[in-house]
Amino acid sequence: MKLLLDTHAFLWWLDGDKRLSPRVRRAIGDARNAVWVSALSAFEIVLKARLGRLPGATLVAEDLARAIISQEFIALDVTVAHAQRAGDLPLIHRDPIDRLLAAQAIHEGLHFVSNDEAFDRLGVARFW
Repeated sequence: MKLLLDTHAFLWWLDGDKRLSPRVRRAIGDARNAVWVSALSAFEIVLKARLGRLPGATLVAEDLARAIISQEFIALDVTVAHAQRAGDLPLIHRDPIDRLLAAQAIHEGLHFVSNDEAFDRLGVARFW
């Protein structure tokens, strides 16, 4: 299975947070699955940590590349195709980062790991 982690799912995985469903923990931990983390999540983590909205993520924000590599995850860059797909999505979810994450998952054929049911209306193959 190919998974793209939502920002909260990535942080919860790193923290061992029990809010991740057992199904998700098994899937992320299964070496047969490929797990991606978007550059958008890196942006979101650094920005929110800087603004004090993610005080527990300051160490992760200091070296996101290392955090991704240490888990043997794959960094996913944002492309023009992702941006175009995000612009074409229904105007149900207006957060630009969430729209781009959804577009990446759809475009790349990835299961999107998120507890946010709003993604279901965007046509994302959400995994939770």
